[in-house]
Amino acid sequence: MAKIVVPISNGFEEIEAISIIDICRRAEIEVTVAALENITTTGAQNIKVTADCMIENINESDFDMIVLPGGLPNAFTLAENAKVQSLLKQFKQSDKNIGAICAAPYALHKADVLNENYTCYPSFEQKIRLDGYQNDKSSIITDKKVITSRGPGTAMDFALEIVSILKDKETSQNIRKGVLA
Repeated sequence: MAKIVVPISNGFEEIEAISIIDICRRAEIEVTVAALENITTTGAQNIKVTADCMIENINESDFDMIVLPGGLPNAFTLAENAKVQSLLKQFKQSDKNIGAICAAPYALHKADVLNENYTCYPSFEQKIRLDGYQNDKSSIITDKKVITSRGPGTAMDFALEIVSILKDKETSQNIRKGVLA
């Protein structure tokens, strides 16, 4: 069974995090939500989520992919957290899949794991880099094993693309039909 870790901190974007967790679990991908600050974490819209564990208990070798939801200040916290930055580098070094949506590609940039082409929440590219930023081609950009997406409105498609990568396109299409996406 494929396994992903989803790190969150206060201010995470709920639509993004929950879409990733929900769609991946529907696909029978094991999802571990890892908190950076407190086991109960408050999202950008004041929705509280209880994580499965703290980020300190996460080992890269136990997972196939790391996926970062956006939201503020979550994206900045992910970018400044030493454990998250170390995990991102380990996933890259092990040639594993890495995902980030909305403002979270900033954390990939800080870890120096963002590949040439990427997308993010519009205007956030100013904090990352203009070179390679794709704003008109697709709501999801996959460059080698790094997948990025634009924001809350693209969260379902982003999660379904993760399913296509970790499982297969048929499973992704079946879930898409089942949730009327």
